Amino acid sequence: MTVQPEVRVHPRRGVARVDSLLPGLGPQITVEAAVAGLGDPLGLLLSGPPAGPDGEGLESHLARWSELPPLDGAGVRALLRASALDGRGGGGFPLARKVETAMLAGGRPVLIVNASESEPASHKDRTLCSQRPHLVLDGAALVAVALGIDEVVIHLHRALGSPVRVLEAAMAERQGRSIADPRWSISTGPDRYVSGESSAVARYVAGGEARPLFTTIPLAAEGPSGRPTVISNAETVAHLSVIARMGPDAWSGLGTASSPGPRLVTLTGAVNSPGRVLEVSGPATLGEILATDGMSTRPAAVLVGGFAGTWLLGDDAWQTPFSRDALAAVGVQPGCGLLGVLPHGACGLTETARIVRYLAGESAGQCGTCVAGLPRLADSCESLAAGTFRKRGVRKMSALADTVLGSGACGHPDAVVRLIRSTLDVFEDDVVRHLAGHACRAADHPPVFAVPEPVLAIGRDDTREWT
Repeated sequence: MTVQPEVRVHPRRGVARVDSLLPGLGPQITVEAAVAGLGDPLGLLLSGPPAGPDGEGLESHLARWSELPPLDGAGVRALLRASALDGRGGGGFPLARKVETAMLAGGRPVLIVNASESEPASHKDRTLCSQRPHLVLDGAALVAVALGIDEVVIHLHRALGSPVRVLEAAMAERQGRSIADPRWSISTGPDRYVSGESSAVARYVAGGEARPLFTTIPLAAEGPSGRPTVISNAETVAHLSVIARMGPDAWSGLGTASSPGPRLVTLTGAVNSPGRVLEVSGPATLGEILATDGMSTRPAAVLVGGFAGTWLLGDDAWQTPFSRDALAAVGVQPGCGLLGVLPHGACGLTETARIVRYLAGESAGQCGTCVAGLPRLADSCESLAAGTFRKRGVRKMSALADTVLGSGACGHPDAVVRLIRSTLDVFEDDVVRHLAGHACRAADHPPVFAVPEPVLAIGRDDTREWT
C-alpha cells in the first residue's frame, strides 16, 4: 500500500512541505527549503549521508527509506501517470508514455538506465549513482516491473571516475539481502558527447556503434534490437523510487504545475563550487539557486541547459523560476539541468567559441552537416570572438546556421545552432563592439567554463571510438 503524506504550502516561499508518514523516515524527508545540497536533510534524492567513496550502503538506505512497497505492473504504471514524471536527461519526455508505448508495441521490451551523462560539466547522474545507488536501482527495478521484464541494463561512459564500482557493490549488497531485483548488467561505452544520446545508447547496447540513429520510429516502439526499448535517465528512475514511497501527489507538490517534483541541477562556471549538484523544490528562481552556492550579486549571464543550451542575461536569469513554463517564457529549456555562470569581465563570445569548437569535434561523422558545417561555424565563432570579423561575416555565419538547422541526421547540429543564435542575441552589444574592431574588454580573462580539449571529428568509417 502506498502511503500518502500530508502536503501543505510554506506560507512565505510557496515551497511544498512534506511530512512523511513512512516508518523510519521521520523529519528527514521534510522539504522546507527551495534548494538543498548532498547530505542536506531538507532534500529528497540528496538527503542522507555526506559524500563518501563508497556511497550510501543498503542498510543506511533502508533505514531512511524502508523497503519499496509491493507493487505490480499496473500499480507502477498508475504511479507514473499520476505523478507526470518527466525525463530528466534533457528531452523531458514523460516516462509513463515511454512505458505505455513499449507495452502496446508487443514483444519483450528492453530497459536501459542511461547514466552516461555526456554533458561534460553535468554531475547529477554521477552523483546519484556514486552516492545514492540504491535509489537508482530501486527505481530501475520498478520500471522493470511496469514493463513485465526481469533484466535491466545500466549504461555509463568509460570515463575516469565512472561510478561502476559503487553500482556493482550496491548490486552485490542487494543480492546478499535477497531483494527481488531484476538481473542487472552494466554497459560501459565511449566517452563522447553524442554517445549519450538515447538512440546511440540503444544502438551500442544492442551491439552496434555508439552513434545516434536517424529514425522516425520511437525507441519505445522499436529499438535497434528490433524490440521495444525504454531508455530512462538515472535521475528519472531515482525519482520513481521516491514516488513509490511518498505517493505521487506529495512528490508532485514539491515542484510546479509544469515541472512536477524536485529537480537536480549542476553548477559550473564562475561559482564557488563548480560541479556541485543541488536539488531544487518548488518555484525557486535561478537567483535563489545560485545564492545557495554563495553568489550574492547577479552575474553577467547564465548558460541554461548545458553546453548546447541557451544564454540568459544575468538580470533576467536571476528572477526566472526554474520550471519548464517559466523558462519557456524566456525561450529556454531546462535541458540536463546545467547552470553555467558567466561573470562580469568575461566574454560570452569567447566562451561560446570554445564550446562550439568542442561540440564541432564531437560530431558522430554521419552526415555532411556535422562533418563540414559545424567546423565552419566554429571558425566563424572564433573569428567573431577574436575581433577579425565584419558584418558580412556575421551574415554568412547566420546563413550557414540556417542551412545547418534541421539538416542533420540527429539533433546535435540543431543544438549548436541554437547556442549560436542565443549568443548573438544575448551578447548583441559585444557583437557590435567586436565587429567594430575594438579590443575585447575580456581579452585577458581566464577561461570560465571547463571545456574539454576539442578533437577532430570522427569520419564515417572510423569506428575505433564508437564501439
